[in-house]
Amino acid sequence: QVQPVESGGGLVQAGGSLRLSCAASGRTFSTVAMGWFRQAPGKEREFVAAIRWSGVITYYADSVKGRFTISKDNNKKAVYLQMNSLKPEDTAVYYCAATLSLAGVTSVAQYAYWGQGTQVTVSS
Repeated sequence: QVQPVESGGGLVQAGGSLRLSCAASGRTFSTVAMGWFRQAPGKEREFVAAIRWSGVITYYADSVKGRFTISKDNNKKAVYLQMNSLKPEDTAVYYCAATLSLAGVTSVAQYAYWGQGTQVTVSS
């Protein structure tokens, strides 16, 4: 089992920034990548960004490219999501998740372990 725990959400005005953190504990050696997803009210959960534990390969949804940056600290087993130039449409619950496979790393279905989520609200 792997337990991701998110922190860092909150309320911010449009154009502002937030940094989300995710600490992973448990059998993290079995996972190959970590991802951030988000779910807005009435919408399906969607991919935001992902990063491999090995190397520096990252993945981003088109909607956040150039505004969000995912990073990691292997020693701390932590993953971060720096969110800049936030827009009201970024408002959602943000989830951190761990996957055992690199196949479909942008797919919700590929992630076996999920955190409880942290709320991000961007006011206009």
